[in-house]
Amino acid sequence: MPVNNFIYGRIPVLEALRSDLDIEKIFVLFGTHGKNISEIYRLAKQKGVKIVQLDRKKFSEVSEIEHSQGVIAIIAPVKFNSVELILKYAENKKEKNFILILDEIQDPQNLGAIIRTADCVGVHGIIIPKHNAVSITSTVIKASAGAAEYFPVAKVSNIAQTIDELKQNGIWIVGTDYSADKFYNEMKYDFPVALVIGSEGKGIRRLVKEKCDFLVKIPLYGRVDSLNASVAAGIVLYEIKNQRLKL
Repeated sequence: MPVNNFIYGRIPVLEALRSDLDIEKIFVLFGTHGKNISEIYRLAKQKGVKIVQLDRKKFSEVSEIEHSQGVIAIIAPVKFNSVELILKYAENKKEKNFILILDEIQDPQNLGAIIRTADCVGVHGIIIPKHNAVSITSTVIKASAGAAEYFPVAKVSNIAQTIDELKQNGIWIVGTDYSADKFYNEMKYDFPVALVIGSEGKGIRRLVKEKCDFLVKIPLYGRVDSLNASVAAGIVLYEIKNQRLKL
């Protein structure tokens, strides 16, 4: 990873945690202590940033400089967009909004695959939460075949609140849920839409589900009772796209 994705030193890492920088993770040399280190742990926990302790050998392999003071922060390798810019993107293309909301996706491979599919199908942008979810990492970029480096992704503090804002902009919210009464291909997606895909295993959170205007499900015919999140996203996204191509 290039050196400009690293922040070295106790004070610089503290300032990064206090700012709006998107931090992927923090490495701390095992046995490193002090007031600033304690504060780094406190802020990292508060912001949901993972801290990994490394022994001296592994820490030296990660560090690209000698004087790191025993702490390195890795910042996200991409710049995030705003929800407003995603809305503007659809407006500039004179297209009905086509947005994807990911509710606490945890697996970087899943996120990368979803971004790749979203780019291929013509989604205007993806919205992800700041906390309790995977961010855009080098693994995500690789899994997306590079699409994550340029595809519009917005990171928000509150998904439910963001859904309310989208509704105020005339966008209808469609969530995927196994308990839905309607199959995904029974819906007519002839309106500005934001599709919600839930996390692996847990699905869409209750509050987010309650914010959805419609819930749809994908039929399953085997013994497994759920689909991989990236596969589910791809199935419904292409249904929406195919319907719009016929309009």
